[in-house]
Order: sequence, then C-alpha cells, then structure tokens
Amino acid sequence: MPHKNLEQAGFDEMNLSPDVFAALQTVGYETPTPIQTKTIPHMIACKDLLGQARTGTGKTAAFALPLLSRINLKNRHPQVLVVTPTRELAIQVAQSFSDYGVKMKGLNVLAVYGGQSYGVQLSQLKRGVHVIVGTPGRLMDHMRRKTVCLDDLTGLVLDEADEMLQMGFIDDVEWILSQIPQSTQIALFSATMPAPIQKIAGKYLKNPEKVIIRHDSDVTSTIQQKFWLVKHVKKSHALVRILEASSHDGVIVFTKTRNDTMGLTKILEEKGFKAEALNGDIAQAARERTVNRLKNGNIDILVATDVAARGLDVDRISHVINYDMPPKTEPYIHRIGRTGRAGRSGEAILFVQPKERWMLKRIENATRRKVEEIALPSNREINKKRMDDFKNKITQTIGTEDLSAFTDLVETTAKEQDVPIAQVAAALAKMLQGNTPFLLKETAEKPAAKKTAKKPEKKAKAPVAPRQKQTPDRLRPNKISPTEEGMERYRIEVGYKHGLKPGDVVGAISNESGLESSFIGNINIDYDYSLVDLPFGMPKNVFNLLKGTWIRSQKMSISKYAC
Repeated sequence: MPHKNLEQAGFDEMNLSPDVFAALQTVGYETPTPIQTKTIPHMIACKDLLGQARTGTGKTAAFALPLLSRINLKNRHPQVLVVTPTRELAIQVAQSFSDYGVKMKGLNVLAVYGGQSYGVQLSQLKRGVHVIVGTPGRLMDHMRRKTVCLDDLTGLVLDEADEMLQMGFIDDVEWILSQIPQSTQIALFSATMPAPIQKIAGKYLKNPEKVIIRHDSDVTSTIQQKFWLVKHVKKSHALVRILEASSHDGVIVFTKTRNDTMGLTKILEEKGFKAEALNGDIAQAARERTVNRLKNGNIDILVATDVAARGLDVDRISHVINYDMPPKTEPYIHRIGRTGRAGRSGEAILFVQPKERWMLKRIENATRRKVEEIALPSNREINKKRMDDFKNKITQTIGTEDLSAFTDLVETTAKEQDVPIAQVAAALAKMLQGNTPFLLKETAEKPAAKKTAKKPEKKAKAPVAPRQKQTPDRLRPNKISPTEEGMERYRIEVGYKHGLKPGDVVGAISNESGLESSFIGNINIDYDYSLVDLPFGMPKNVFNLLKGTWIRSQKMSISKYAC
C-alpha cells in the first residue's frame, strides 16, 4: 500500500504523543493548517527547520506540538526554549504551550520578559520548568546570572526572526544561539528572509528543512481590504460612522502616536463604544489586563500603536482599522494579519490621505490584491443598523430571560394610564436611550432644480478686431501657480516646442505609475520644459520608472524642481 502524502496527513498520523493529541481534541483542532502539515513531521524527526510564513498561519502549533511530544516530564530542567521579539508574543506562545500540554501532568511553562518582577521568575525557575518562552534581553540576563541552565535543552525556536532584526535584537539572538548545546534542534520562523536572517540560519542551523507558505496560502486571502479617502470629514467622525454601521466583534484601530491612542479612545468612549488604549507608556501588568479584557469581550475596541500591539493574538478580531497610514507595506501586512486567522474571514479598513495614494498602490502590489474604495455610511444606513441592533437585543432578551415580573408591571402600568402596551414599551426604550437622539436626521437628496434663463435680446455688435488665441494659465510660460498642500513639484524636460499638451503629461504619468489623473496637480508647460505637481512622497521605484518614460518622442527625465 503506498505511503500517504505527508501534506494530506491528519494530526493522528503525525506521531504526536498521546497526551498532546488528546489536548488537540480538547481545544477543537481537527485539520492541520498548511504550515503544520509541512513542519510537524520534520520537527518530530528532530531536524532543524527554516520556516517562512506570515502571522496567523498556525505556526505556534507547528513547533509547539512536536516539541511537547518529546518532553521528559521527570526532568525539571528547561528542555525547550522559544525566543520572541516582544513580551506580548512571549505570553501568547507560553499560553499556547500550556493549552497544548494540558493533558501532560506536571508540565511547567514559564514566560520571561522585561517589566515583570525577577522574583516571580526566579521562584518558578527554582521549582523547575520544562519550557521557557522569553524576550532576548531578559533571557540573556538569566543566562548570565546562571539562573537559567540550558544544558538539557533539546529544542530552540526563533519566532518572528525578522521582527527581532527590525527591533535591533539580532546580536542578542546570536549570543543566545552561541550558548546552547551543539545537539539542540533549532527552528527559525520568519515572515520575510532578509540577508541577516539568512546569515544566522546558515551559521547555526544544521542542514535545515525549508518550509515556505506562499502568498496564495497567506492570511491576506481571507481578509477583505478596503480604504476610505480622507476628505471633508474629520477622521475621528469618520471612524465613529464606520464602526456604527458595521457588524463587528473585536476591533483593533492602529494610530501613529501614543497621544493619538488616548485621544481617540476618549472620543469612542463618549460615543458609547467599549474601547481602551494600548501604548508603550502603559505598564506591562495593565497592558496584559487590557488584552485579556479584549479576549473576554469586556471591551470591543483596542486603539493601539504598532509597538504595543506586536505579538497580539486575539481570536475574536473581526476588523483591523488603519487610522493612520503605516510607513511601509510590511507593518501594514502585520497589522491586518491580526484578523482573518485560521480560515476565518476578516476586514481591514485603511484611511488614506490624498497625498498617500502612492502608498496605497504599493500596498496593493505587496498584498497582490485590489483594495476596494468605500464611502462613509449614510445616516439612513446608520439608522437601519441601530434599529436592527435594537430589535436583536429585544429578541435575545425574550429568548433567554425570565420576564414575568416585568410583564406584569408593564401590563399594570398600561391599564392604570389607559394607554396601549406598546406606548409603555416605547417609554421604557426612551428611558434607556436618555437624551441622546436614537436616530440621525435623514436628509433626502433633492434633484437640482433646472435653471431657466431668458435669452438676451440680440443686439447689433460693433465691429471688433479678431481676438488672438489665448493660452490657458497652466500652459502660459513663466506664470507658475503655487504648489498645493500635500503636493511636490517636479520638472520634466519636455515643453510646448515638442508639441506637449496637458493630456500627454497626465496620460504618461497615470499609465506608468498607476496614479489616477484626478491626483495629478498643476501642469505648467514652458518652451522646452514643464512643471507638474504630484502627491508628496513618490516611491523611489516609481521615480526611476518615470525618469525613463517617453512623451512626444522625448524622454521625460523627471527631477525634483528647486524653485
């Protein structure tokens, strides 16, 4: 009988220990994800592994399940070490090990990270631990103090290695790798493979098996990406409207600064949303409580900075809103990867300033998906959502609560006041709502009235000299209009002596860069050169592309204009 393909194998065919397999049934895992089917057999066989996969693909289980299956519970020294870039991720990964090892009697898992008392960590280490998950700095401290002994280590995992590189921990990681026993199995996981990560893999991993989860299996395939073009409406007001009109569970709103997290959280709370801020100024214990409140449904919206949200893993996230544009495509992908996990669908909404359309194009290229433009919800849509939500709450209460005492009270009140029961119910709803209007005003759009004007009486015209053909202002040489806010001025080496027209400039730039014509600003055409205003922050690759673009049989040779 032919051997079954490993990539078609279920958890029951992966040689996991009976206790680990039993735990999978407890947590409800049935079918392995692609990275799990490709990784677990190699890890079980004690081979080093180099895995490339983005967040949300199930990689924690991919390394935790096989490593737990080999642990000797009688040995109270650390046998597994996982290095993570952030304390949040360390806590998440440690919890996953505990969940997958729930049937392993006496298993001890410890998360070590900065911001937590040394005393708590030292007391647990003295009692003995089997698995340590930690950040580089605190791990190094324990190793130098000899409070962590890694002589019995059998497996080490570097999780989110590219994040560690970005955060400046790569030298610390190398030091840790240099201290472990030569026989230790090493698994390195990273969303991207920049040269320094490849160098570490080449230096410390022994003939590693390579597992790559391609973009077509990426988490972005389960995420509906949308953007709202910022104009005429305050961003905070727009956010409230979008949240009001959407059916969401957990939401993460990303902002640039710590102050923004606090200010925006206050606005959302005033509008009745259950929101909290998460930023680097908040103490670690308070941050952990906030994340747990989001997990448990005590709050629905987290307003966070990138740094504070690193490693955040909460299953109930249905929406990620990029309130501020991330500086690069990679943080954007990491942000939206916190929704649409494990095959579930998610929604990502990006707020885009007109001058940021360049970055939107780069995001579409990086995710290989079109980002759909959305309009702000109308008052009518918001009112419908409010009414639907109100009716759903009534339906749920009718189906789950004992209402007999209130039924008698409503009926008695209706008889005493000689009014219909519906009026009493409406009064109760008004009491609950308070003075805030339940519905927004809906203004019907009226068609514009047709203007009728009397035709002027024809008068005899005095003879005049023939008029010279006028040159439009933006074509008139040497009359240069000021640059608009959010735009930059560029010079191209083509002018009206070459027969250049504005449409030529617009067509060439739109076709080559993908920038819509409506975002191309003033065009001033002179004799042998022209000036054109484009959104601020043109990417280098687009700039180089435009340099070699031809218009009217002339190279554009675009350059920054210095007035």
